[in-house]
Amino acid sequence: MANLKEIRTRISSVNSTMQITSAMKMVSAAKLKRAQDRIIQMRPYANKLSEVLQNLSGTMAEMENKFVDKREVKKVLLIPVTSNRGLCGGFNANVIKQTNRLMNNTFIDAEVTVFPVGKKVFDSFKKSENLYSGDLLSDPSMSGEVFNDLSFENSSDICEGVMKAFWDGHYDKVILVYNQFKNAATQLIQSEQLLPVEAPEAEGSGSIDYIFQPGKEELLESLIPSALKTQFYKALLDSNASEHGARMTAMHKATDNAGELLDELKLTYNKARQAAITTEILEIVGGAEALAG
Repeated sequence: MANLKEIRTRISSVNSTMQITSAMKMVSAAKLKRAQDRIIQMRPYANKLSEVLQNLSGTMAEMENKFVDKREVKKVLLIPVTSNRGLCGGFNANVIKQTNRLMNNTFIDAEVTVFPVGKKVFDSFKKSENLYSGDLLSDPSMSGEVFNDLSFENSSDICEGVMKAFWDGHYDKVILVYNQFKNAATQLIQSEQLLPVEAPEAEGSGSIDYIFQPGKEELLESLIPSALKTQFYKALLDSNASEHGARMTAMHKATDNAGELLDELKLTYNKARQAAITTEILEIVGGAEALAG
């Protein structure tokens, strides 16, 4: 059995860890509320934009636009989105696993490039030959800076670079890999095609005959870039909310586990202390009897 000093040291260490995880849980809970509000407010706009594209889907199939041009898939750009920090359970690991799965299974016959958004995914692929090294950003590791000030303008800068690379023919397909926010305890891993733009499938058999001003093609020319930027920004908001939810859940479990470990250590300490006291009493009694004899 460990001596009393070692047990007291462990109790102190677990106590400190418990305070840290509890504080991190409360910080993540506060950040989660703001991040959750942002993604909930964004989704209706994104859904309505998708509905407009759905009504224009017939024209989209006929128009001559490189953003909707389906090519033979020879070069693929994967954009995995993770956080800049850890301690959030399997949040980052799930995105990295899904990215590797797409590279090694789905697009095994294509030339795959990984453009990381978030420090954790950059660290995972920084020694890989698949890591992006083009001119979307001067340094791919800086892509995680977008989360320091997450806004539509900042995310649009990255999205515009991706759109230009696709327009110029550097890539034939662009896939987003991110965690979609469902609730604080649940994040759904998504592999979502960003480019080329696919016309949403119309729901129901009936169609509404709208009058468009300007014409459908002119409207799509300006609508598609806006839809792409919105889709990319929504993915970042989803990932940001998922990160705080995952970290809050992970820290909650860590705090509970620390509490259980603390109870066990206190019980062990009391047993060791009782055993030490009993041993001392026996030694005193034995010494007294020896003197009396």
